[in-house]
Amino acid sequence: MDALMAALVAAALAQASDKTPWLAGMLGTRFARPVAAILGTALALALGNTLAALAGVLVAHEMSPNARDLFLAVALIFAGVGAFSPIKPPDRLAGWKTGAFLTSLLGVFILALGDRSQFITAAITARSPSPWLAAAGATIGTLAVNIPAILAGEEARGQLPITAVRIAVGVLFLLVGVYLALGAIRLI
Repeated sequence: MDALMAALVAAALAQASDKTPWLAGMLGTRFARPVAAILGTALALALGNTLAALAGVLVAHEMSPNARDLFLAVALIFAGVGAFSPIKPPDRLAGWKTGAFLTSLLGVFILALGDRSQFITAAITARSPSPWLAAAGATIGTLAVNIPAILAGEEARGQLPITAVRIAVGVLFLLVGVYLALGAIRLI
């Protein structure tokens, strides 16, 4: 259960300061068919988080417990540093004539593949005795950010304090990451 909650919270925080909800909001506005966009986005995020969990399971067997802790620390530190860099708007996928579901599925999957939340999910999975709970938690966490983005649409994003959120998430990830790193190398 720890893996589920840790992945849920970390993925939601990472997504709140990322491009994926921005694209999801664009697609929600473009298609005005939220159910298809939500289903495509949900499947894309579930597939991506499952791949991340599988990667975590594969590397976990090659790592000591301290190395797994350090892996998570590095993932959080990279996510924290990444939160401080400004994000560019994602491609609107205007040329894609594949419909709401398939455009959401492919567009979100491609954009989110290998992003901060998946790196953190792989690291949490590597430390967990229940790796699939980490994948489920990460999927729930990312959906908790992306579904409201689809329903609210792109215009609502402009009313959010994205810069403040990015800074707060960055500081939080850096602090937790440094604390875990110091523990992993036995300095605290």
